[in-house]
Amino acid sequence: MGEATVTTREGREAPGAEAPAAGAEPAVTTPAGTVPDAAAGRRRWPRTPRRPRIWFEILLIAVSYWTYSLIRNAVPEQKAQALRNADWIWRTEQSLGLAFEKSVNHAADSVTWLIVGMNYYYATLHFVVTIGVLVWLYRWHPGRYAATRLVLFSTTGVALLGYYLYPLAPPRLMTSEKFIDTVLVHHTWGSMASGNLKHMSNQYAAMPSMHIGWSLWCGLTIFALASAPWARILGLLYPTATLVVIVATANHFWLDAVGGMLCLAFGYALACAWYGRLPHRLDRQAPVPAAALVRQA
Repeated sequence: MGEATVTTREGREAPGAEAPAAGAEPAVTTPAGTVPDAAAGRRRWPRTPRRPRIWFEILLIAVSYWTYSLIRNAVPEQKAQALRNADWIWRTEQSLGLAFEKSVNHAADSVTWLIVGMNYYYATLHFVVTIGVLVWLYRWHPGRYAATRLVLFSTTGVALLGYYLYPLAPPRLMTSEKFIDTVLVHHTWGSMASGNLKHMSNQYAAMPSMHIGWSLWCGLTIFALASAPWARILGLLYPTATLVVIVATANHFWLDAVGGMLCLAFGYALACAWYGRLPHRLDRQAPVPAAALVRQA
């Protein structure tokens, strides 16, 4: 085999390196040295997060939420089974001595400004805060964005199985108990499952609670990545307040929140398996692809 020259970072040719074997992939010169194309293009496991692209992310989120809503609302509304499951959940909580939802619901309803505020909280922050955290990740933590987004998407995806396999009526729809539907009573805009909007949403998709799944995702992400102590505290308070709201408005049992937490745990396990680390342990900045380094050289 003859000798070949290797292009150094300074542009000089250095003799003495062996020529590549026949059929081998050529090397690509980058500012950091030579990177074989085969190694650069080979699929690695665990995967390395890619730099997010704004147009792709907006399209992905829009299509994903549309698909999620379509599938969730396409699940058959098995009213009789959903009510039986609600009765079973309620009896289970009573046997545990933790059936406190009705007391919280009636106590919050007695304070008009408080329950009206909770109705609007339930209707709006679920989307506003989640989108806000995604934007924050995209702007300030691009290297962790894809993995953290995967947690959110896989959490939501597995929740759809829960809606299909375990139809559950929320407490406010139970015929055997006197829960208060706070949106109807106070005539507030606040729930796709109450009032004139109830026909646009599956009434019996309460288990698991994605209000808890999404809010806990937001809270843990903020707590893990925010530098300001007050922001980290707010991150932990957000899912706690959400739990109080979903119970006070009679939209969920607390066991629905447990279901949401289990879905989130699945999401984190999947992201950890895919990327090799938990999202907050990844590099803050996404690595620059080899092709981009070549163009910069």
